Amino acid sequence: MKPNITPEKKNLHPRNPHRFGYDFEQLVLANKELKEFLTTNKFNPDSDEKTIDFSNPKAVKALNKALLISHYNIADWDIPENYLCPPIPGRADYIHYIADLLAETNNKIIPEGLSVQGLDIGIGANCIYPIIGNAVYNWSFIGTDTNEESLQSCKKTIQKNPKLIDSVSLQKQTESRFIFKNIIEPEDRFAFTICNPPFHASAAEAVKATSRKAKNLQYKQASKPVLNFGGQHTELWCNGGEIGFLTQMIYESVKYPQQVLWFTTLISKKENLNKIYKLLKKVGAIDVKTIDMAQGQKTSRMVAWTFQSEAQRKNWKF
Repeated sequence: MKPNITPEKKNLHPRNPHRFGYDFEQLVLANKELKEFLTTNKFNPDSDEKTIDFSNPKAVKALNKALLISHYNIADWDIPENYLCPPIPGRADYIHYIADLLAETNNKIIPEGLSVQGLDIGIGANCIYPIIGNAVYNWSFIGTDTNEESLQSCKKTIQKNPKLIDSVSLQKQTESRFIFKNIIEPEDRFAFTICNPPFHASAAEAVKATSRKAKNLQYKQASKPVLNFGGQHTELWCNGGEIGFLTQMIYESVKYPQQVLWFTTLISKKENLNKIYKLLKKVGAIDVKTIDMAQGQKTSRMVAWTFQSEAQRKNWKF
């Protein structure tokens, strides 16, 4: 029998603790619920390597809970059924790349502490970015969402984990067509904004993409495919799709040039990049950066922009 040697995932950030895969024996100790979902890796039949069926939402949820407990000091975590349960390694990467971005004009030192505040646009029911950002760098967050059930889910997570109570606050976006309006107040200062925008333009497009993903992963397609990570309307699709959402975000970002150091977002569709660059040039962004990232089974990228000069960035007080 071959030894279980997990190759390093070099596409993940160097500080990402998930670079060497999942230690399921340790993760089961963190969350016993995970044990019932463990199975032998069928792609490595000569080994007793364990894995889970990543098409099973309950298995992914159990894995996420174990990861949050074992790596991010979370005592308890849950989400409502059928809400987005994201791959944590990719979410951790986003946080680490933002840390690198902030360090660029801070004498190459990653700023830490609650004074470094992030704005999570579309926090969802999972509260993942604030959990990771606070655990790793002790940052504070304001999380926004249009969905009341998502906010209530995050509230429960915060209440169950005392360290988050003074670190994460929630705010409902009462007008779904807006991103920053109604949220950023004149006295606010955010080191960064973070966002995983809806990918699709309609529910039908989301289902079609899921069917294709299931086929690519060699899973049996059900007559009505289920998203393996779950997801609600506001998490998966919006009118105009990803480019429509990001167009609105960019135009709104112009109104807060001195209150936000870096605006950032994930871009799922590579073909949208040129449109994004043209829009950012049009609105006068001073600096634009693009970082390729691995997001679960796919390649994504983070785009960041600022309206502040390099001198202004160096004078930003965290």
